[in-house]
Amino acid sequence: MGSYMGGCCRLSAIDEANHLISSSLEPHQPRRVPPPSLGIPNMADRKPSVDPARKGSAFDQPIDLDHVLINELGQFGLFQLRNILLVAIPIIMSAFMSEFVFSAAAIPHRCRIPECGEVEKSTNYDREWLANAIPESDSGFASCERFAPATGINGTLDYCPPNIFQTNTIECDGFIYTRDNSVVFDFDLGCQEWLRALAGTLSSVGTLLVLPITGYVSDRFGRRMALVISVFNLALFGLIKAFSVNYVMYLAFQVIQTTLGAGTFSSAYIFATEFVGPKYRVITSATCSSMFAVGQVVLGGIAWLVQPWRYMIMTLHIPCFLIVSYYWLLSESVRWLLSKRKFDEARRVLEKAAQVNKREISQKSMNALMRPPAAVAKAEPVEADPGVLRTIIKSPILLRRVCTTPIWWITTTFVYYGLSINSASLSDTIYLNYILTCAIEIPGFYTAVLILDRVGRKPTLSGGFFFSALCNIAFAFIPNDMTVLRLIIFLLGKFGISMVFTSLYLFTSELYPTQYRHSLLAFSSMIGRIGSITAPLTPALMEYWHGIPTVMFGAMGFLSGVLILTQPETLGTKMPNTLAEAEALGTPQSKIQSN
Repeated sequence: MGSYMGGCCRLSAIDEANHLISSSLEPHQPRRVPPPSLGIPNMADRKPSVDPARKGSAFDQPIDLDHVLINELGQFGLFQLRNILLVAIPIIMSAFMSEFVFSAAAIPHRCRIPECGEVEKSTNYDREWLANAIPESDSGFASCERFAPATGINGTLDYCPPNIFQTNTIECDGFIYTRDNSVVFDFDLGCQEWLRALAGTLSSVGTLLVLPITGYVSDRFGRRMALVISVFNLALFGLIKAFSVNYVMYLAFQVIQTTLGAGTFSSAYIFATEFVGPKYRVITSATCSSMFAVGQVVLGGIAWLVQPWRYMIMTLHIPCFLIVSYYWLLSESVRWLLSKRKFDEARRVLEKAAQVNKREISQKSMNALMRPPAAVAKAEPVEADPGVLRTIIKSPILLRRVCTTPIWWITTTFVYYGLSINSASLSDTIYLNYILTCAIEIPGFYTAVLILDRVGRKPTLSGGFFFSALCNIAFAFIPNDMTVLRLIIFLLGKFGISMVFTSLYLFTSELYPTQYRHSLLAFSSMIGRIGSITAPLTPALMEYWHGIPTVMFGAMGFLSGVLILTQPETLGTKMPNTLAEAEALGTPQSKIQSN
């Protein structure tokens, strides 16, 4: 299990990026020290093993990339801003893989009545004689059954009397649809709701399968190559999907596209965060998440303007091919170059960053980066990994956390993606509903950033869970004719879970010791994908009662909100380096002592 979870950590580029973010969020200490980051050992609490006579020399404090960003290059300058603006475009494009919300949208349908002259599935949906042929349901006419026809009697499209039908009902053998802008119409998926919802589930499965692929490409060939390949795959297989001749082909390319292209967000995310100083990593993280929300808004707008669904998919994906030019426009990640000992190229990128930021990097710092310490802690993870399972079992506190944090992640992804997908069923204006549901994420992200360091991690997370849960449960019992109130409550539920999404990486990483932080953070994130895989299936449950999905979201939210309260507050505490420090979280000894 230890090697498995360690592998998960290395394979998930997005989890690595968020570990970099969360590690930079350590509370401010009386003395300034470089926070831990990707590939850089945490030296914050290590006492210098040097002779007092050498005090004041370079041995006092290690010179790493964070040190150089803070003291010389600038934590956020024109170079970093240019990088963020460039990668914002592929982050926006990474949201386009959610187009199944519209291309595979549910369409109101009813049985086709051939005895009354209906031979095409695109004929008029509403007929004056419809009550004679189809039984009524709670939402109007039944979608999947009709009255059995009487033998030897036929009507016409204009006149179809009651005596043509018997009183017993039978299943439909054909369907009439209200509109044709969905694969449901093209591939005749009436009354196959679970099959229709499979598109979203397979998309989420692809985001799980992409982790080892993107992780390998990113570690072996660099962040820039991983980004270009991911966007190219996203564009290519998305474009092919627009020409699907049957639903099996559509589903196949849905999972292929996400499996080979879903690394777009994580690759771009790492680009944006790796070269930003610790002070600005939180706001950069929130900005990247906001750009994804902007991409969802763009998706909703294009789906609204460009129809049918095949043209919509082509409009979304053809411009993505332009990102191939980023291979020449973007500089490779300095952290990756240093980790691969590509020092000449790293030097060129650092000198370019200094020039663009109008700063200077000293020769001493450059030499320190080009000549990293020879024997820094390389043996530590190797010896620690095999013991992670034994350590978890022996520590009741750590065991409770390992059993608890994945539930938070499952709930967060389940509710977050579930609300986005179910927004299409709010009313007939599915495009506006989706746009509003995605746009509300942006204030949610930044609200979490503003309050995390003020009120604490537990109030932010539990408050977000409870608030979202309350809104979701209330939504299920609001009458359908109160459209505006339903929309407001629904959006507030999404706002609450967006706050949680932003905060979860930080709180999870602060609960685990440095030795196992990457492994257990990645483990929680991987298990959490169960939520994103099952979320697309929830609209099918509305067939039994319209409130089932949101009540499920609410129940999961309340459960996770309560579980948050079982863990210690980490605001104002040191990031635990050892198991003993992690177990002591919440005690006076874990607090930062100010001198």
